[in-house]
Formats: sequence, C-alpha cells, structure tokens
Amino acid sequence: MNIPAFGLGTFRLKDQIVKDSVSTALALGYRAVDTAQIYDNEGAVGEAIAESGIPREEIFITTKIWIENLSAGAVIESLKVSLSKLKTDYVDLTLIHWPSPKGAVSVAETMQALVEAKKQGLTHQIGISNFTVALMQEAIDAVGAAEIATNQIELSPFLQNQQVVDFARQHNIAITSYMTLAYGEALKDATIMQIAEQHGATPAQVVLAWALQLGYAVIPSSTKRANLESNLQAQTLKLSPQDMAQIAQLERNGRLVSPQGLAPEWDA
Repeated sequence: MNIPAFGLGTFRLKDQIVKDSVSTALALGYRAVDTAQIYDNEGAVGEAIAESGIPREEIFITTKIWIENLSAGAVIESLKVSLSKLKTDYVDLTLIHWPSPKGAVSVAETMQALVEAKKQGLTHQIGISNFTVALMQEAIDAVGAAEIATNQIELSPFLQNQQVVDFARQHNIAITSYMTLAYGEALKDATIMQIAEQHGATPAQVVLAWALQLGYAVIPSSTKRANLESNLQAQTLKLSPQDMAQIAQLERNGRLVSPQGLAPEWDA
C-alpha cells in the first residue's frame, strides 16, 4: 500500500495533550499521524511536528475534510486552512471524513475537488472514510479506483466489516482500521487475553498484530508513553493461523461509531 501500515491516531485528543502524544510518538519512531478538521487539534499536531526536528518529508500526515466543507467550492479552501494549522505546504493524504448526510453534496463533487487539490500539490493522495460499498462505488465511478488510496473504517475483532473489506480489495483500495481496540473492550476479551498470554504480549499488541496481518493500516492513539511504545511492537508480533482463526470468530457486528444524522446506511 502507498500509506504507512502503522500510524498514530489523535481522535479526542486536544491542545497540550495531543501535542505531547504526537511529540512522544515521533520520538519513539512513529512516522505517520492521523488528524481531522473536526478534531480541532490540527494546530497542536502541527506544532508537535514542527518542533520535533524531523524532516517534513519523513512524516506522513493525514487529515480529513469535514462535512461542512465537502462542496467543490469549500474543499480546497478548507484544506488550505488545515495546511496553515499543520504548518506544512501539503499533507500526504486527505480523506472525506464522512459522506455528506442525505447526499446533500454528491460523492462525485467532493472526489473531483480532491483530485484538483492533488493536482495543485496540496495533498499527495486522496481517499475516503466511513464509506459503505455503495458509496465506494460512487467514488470509483467519479474518479476511478486508482485515485482512492484508502477507505478508513471502523474495524475491530468485533466488527470485521467484511463486505467493505472484500469490495475494497477487489479494487485495490487499502483499508485503514480505526477503533481497532474497540474503545478498549477488545483488550478484555478472553480469547484475546489468552492469545496474548501465549505470546508474552499485551492484548493491544495482539489486536493490532491481527489487523496488520490482515493487511490493514492501523492508527491507535494513546497519551501514555509506555502504551505508545508497546503498541509499536505489534509490528513484529506474528500470530499463528490458529490465533487468526480464533479472532475471526469474535465477529458480532459490534459497531461503536454510528452518529445519528451522520452515519450512512451501513452494509449488513
């Protein structure tokens, strides 16, 4: 995939808390940071990156266009505001954060505006987030699958989102998993805990390794240095086919993120 497999999420982190998280993560070796316009933390993220001393080209920055900015006239201007906050001339990846509620702005209109933003050098890659199979097809029809770097979706052992994953794979669109640890609920699961014990690993490492072995990118967040460091080690944990099969059995359509008025009609 053209996007890093392992990155740092910043959802719900603001001000000094997010700045410290990003600074610590970069010091530990993270080189991908995921933010969004609606997180209200692009400024603090930009400060942490600027103060890290790491060359800009070594850090992969993702941001997401909020629903109020999805029209052709607003995408590029809002992205320029994001770039200003992030203290950079470009981001590596720009996503539609959520599809426009009730289709107020068509997928095609926003995707074509993102292609233009890419042509202008404001973003190196473009993609989508929280898109169903039908919405992914709209995006493909608008700009072609080759333009779509990833679909960032809620995906955990409890919500494996197989229909979306299969469709994305048919079109060579990478999957980025968010909420991979299911707000920490996956860390308490007996199967996950047992596998972790067998490997001398943490439950978080097991869940992240599971997602990575399935070929997904992951963006876990943490404010604690120990957890940030530990999560990184998931990249070297190798789960057995039996481990993977056991985790596959945990599917229960356990969706945690479905904001009223914002969420599309999910695939079954």
